[in-house]
Amino acid sequence: MTRSNVFVTAAELARMLDAGEPVTLLDVRWQLAEPDGRPVYEQGHLPGAVYVSLDDELSDHSVTGRGRHPLPSGAALQEAARRWGVRTGVPVVVYDDWNRAGSARAWWVLTAAGIPDVRILDGGLAAWRGELESGAVTPVPGDVTVAHDDLYAGALPTVTAESLSEKVLIDARAPERFRGDVEPVDPVAGHIPGAVNVPSTSLLADDGTLRADIEVPGSDVAVYCGSGVTAAVVVAALMADGVDAALFPGSWSEWSADPSRPVERGSAPSSAPGS
Repeated sequence: MTRSNVFVTAAELARMLDAGEPVTLLDVRWQLAEPDGRPVYEQGHLPGAVYVSLDDELSDHSVTGRGRHPLPSGAALQEAARRWGVRTGVPVVVYDDWNRAGSARAWWVLTAAGIPDVRILDGGLAAWRGELESGAVTPVPGDVTVAHDDLYAGALPTVTAESLSEKVLIDARAPERFRGDVEPVDPVAGHIPGAVNVPSTSLLADDGTLRADIEVPGSDVAVYCGSGVTAAVVVAALMADGVDAALFPGSWSEWSADPSRPVERGSAPSSAPGS
């Protein structure tokens, strides 16, 4: 993949909309401290954008042993995507307002299910210079069909806890969580032994767009975070740079739930843009 396959600029999106080109817009606002983005969505969103709940529609909490945000089934995702108005042959643009976390999760899940032409709005909502509209949008139901029911073995590469040792492992969390100084969500602090810390936010410029000077600490890469959400930002950035990075969907929340698995704390080799 190239950058234009994974990300779309606000200017390009505006051109598409001004030209009347069909495009499905999905608003995936989510933050760790505020997982329900619907209230801010209804206050103002891109014209025609449909709200997507990361917790309720891009995760399946009935699945056990797969971390805090288990992947949904393809069947459930297809039902949701049709509800969002996603149609066969119509490109999809996903966006958020917080560090590309929600939009990267949506991009990864939809792409892993085999839905083509899904792109992330580079810079998120802050990059948009057009008008916003308020209230909820109820679209005409879509007709999209997913190609993969098991997203853990779908169109994008994944790894399991048992196969992590075969990869160069990237931890996408903030440095203080990687070191184990703090752990606000999961019961155990620290990181998976041997992991390299590349915070997902370090791949974004000050305006929230993807940086151009990303360095990869290896070629056979797997990425994890707390529960597989912000790790998708790193996967998207690497794939935009031509590196087919794998995702560990359960991430630290799955790894640390098993007391028999080793935990490392403190500093370890790190990698960041320009380093």
